[in-house]
Amino acid sequence: MYGGQFENLERATRRLVLVIPLTLAIIFALLYTMFHSVTQSALVLMNIPFALVGGIAALWLRGLNLNLSASVGFIALFGVAVLNGVVLVNSINQLRKEGQSVRDAVLNGSRRRLRPVLMTALVAPRLRAHGNRDIYWRRGAAAIGHSCHWGLISSTVLTVFLLPLLYDWVFGRIEAKSDIAAESNAVVT
Repeated sequence: MYGGQFENLERATRRLVLVIPLTLAIIFALLYTMFHSVTQSALVLMNIPFALVGGIAALWLRGLNLNLSASVGFIALFGVAVLNGVVLVNSINQLRKEGQSVRDAVLNGSRRRLRPVLMTALVAPRLRAHGNRDIYWRRGAAAIGHSCHWGLISSTVLTVFLLPLLYDWVFGRIEAKSDIAAESNAVVT
């Protein structure tokens, strides 16, 4: 009985090792088609490590292992984290197209999209095990619930504060270089 379960776990783990990098590559390709920028796509994908911070810390504090159930919770968490990043970066990009500087667009876009980012994080799946269910179901539900809950908290906090700072740092430097180049061209002519 245990041998069959262990073999199923090994098979599922091997599939996850293949599926997760493939999924991340597909997400990156979709982000690139949306933003037409490797840098902005990478900034949005930075939300995945933001989500991992809280999820892994929650598992560690509760003494739970990173098992198959927790991995499923992390996959759901990655989707919400990427969505929050897309909402924020898209808002900043829209304000930049309207003519705002990088700094102003980051401040106004972050302020404008704070409520939608928080609302997205609050609708996260909450899974709890109640009653006389199997001990494995309760542990799996606890792993999924804790990884999602705390991962969403860390992802949301870091998305709201750190992602705008990273955007400003990267694109503010690019804007400053283009301003310097424009001034030097104006001086030459």
